[in-house]
Amino acid sequence: MSSAAKAIVPADLSQLNQGQLRKLELQIARKYSGKVPWGIVAWAFGNLLVWLSLWPLVIFEAIPLWLGFVLATISLSLVYLPTHDAQHYIIGRPGTKWHWLNELMGHATSWMIVLPFELLRVTHLDHHRHTNDPDLDVDITSHADGPWQAIWSAIKHRQPNAKRGDDYLASAARAGRPDLILLTIVYKLGHIGILIALAWSGYALEAFLLWWLPTQLASIYLIFFLSWAPHSPGMGTGRYRDTKNWRSKVGNILSMGMQYHIVHHLHPYIPLMDTPAAYRELRPILKAQGCRMEM
Repeated sequence: MSSAAKAIVPADLSQLNQGQLRKLELQIARKYSGKVPWGIVAWAFGNLLVWLSLWPLVIFEAIPLWLGFVLATISLSLVYLPTHDAQHYIIGRPGTKWHWLNELMGHATSWMIVLPFELLRVTHLDHHRHTNDPDLDVDITSHADGPWQAIWSAIKHRQPNAKRGDDYLASAARAGRPDLILLTIVYKLGHIGILIALAWSGYALEAFLLWWLPTQLASIYLIFFLSWAPHSPGMGTGRYRDTKNWRSKVGNILSMGMQYHIVHHLHPYIPLMDTPAAYRELRPILKAQGCRMEM
């Protein structure tokens, strides 16, 4: 624990009531807010340029298609987290200097995984409001008793008639945004149209291996680490009960920083890249609040 944390957190937290613990928690959490996370901005636009560059590199045979497929899968797996920070207005809230960059970052990258940025925002904020609610949490279909069941569930819910898609549409309707349903259809049809045009032009394998299949694999990977791992099995509802701190067998980077997802749910204004440091300072308080701690 840092010296700053030691100065804030008393040695014995057992003497503090819930209100005092919460005040102390907020005092620490706010240290990590209010700054533009330039690292994730560079991540978003750098990743966009990498993925776009794969197309000419593969088409003109500067790199083999198999390598393009591997790099495209990695790239499309990295799309969501920058948009996730933007969904929470972490780069810039409405009315602030960097709000335009926040919105640009979200819209300029979310199309890569064939979903409108505003739909991602509406449904994700709904997930925060109703985490683990069996009727209202849009990510409830990711819950499973184990990792292999979670992967199979993620695959099943990539199907057109799956409950996960219905839950997203219901969330948009509850938010009074039926326009997002139509926009999502436009995105999907546009994606299919581009794939057909590429195939018709002689680039069927490139379309399949640089966009369609990597998108499917990235979606399964993201659902597993961002949704299943921090929220199930056995997690309930409530501020300190719906998300856990956990230890990933593949490490924090390969699990997309989700070992510390508990910090995000408690304080969603903290940038992704700052959640590990915030967790280390908050850990004794979260333990005192009864959070599920696995490391």
